[in-house]
Amino acid sequence: MGILIALLSGALMSVQGVLNTGVTKQSSIWTAAGWVQLSAFLLCVVMWFLDGRQPIGALWQVQPRYMLLGGVLGALITYTVIRSMDRLGPAQAALIIVVSQIVVAYGIELLGIFGVEKADFQWKKVIGALIAVAGIIIFKHS
Repeated sequence: MGILIALLSGALMSVQGVLNTGVTKQSSIWTAAGWVQLSAFLLCVVMWFLDGRQPIGALWQVQPRYMLLGGVLGALITYTVIRSMDRLGPAQAALIIVVSQIVVAYGIELLGIFGVEKADFQWKKVIGALIAVAGIIIFKHS
């Protein structure tokens, strides 16, 4: 089930990036990014009403506090996805974004930061990441 959800997530990110880039071309990047965040917030409110209504005040109990920066990162992600898709095209931008996610996520696991359980270094994962980087180079020059 986790694999299916991850596949859906990747597909949704690609479609979202294309749609947001289209909105940007007809408005501005911060208008598009603002709309993304506002519409996401509205959907979250609706889903909160439909899915149990856990106490919102629990947010203020979150420790460490930097965990609350996900929304700020979300706005920056929206901005960078729009810019990269506009400049590179959807396929190349998505490929580079995904490889960047893999490399950074593995670094987070290796270092055990942000509350993630520390993972052991594995050469096969490094080789896999290098193959993914090679894929970017091949994709770019084909």
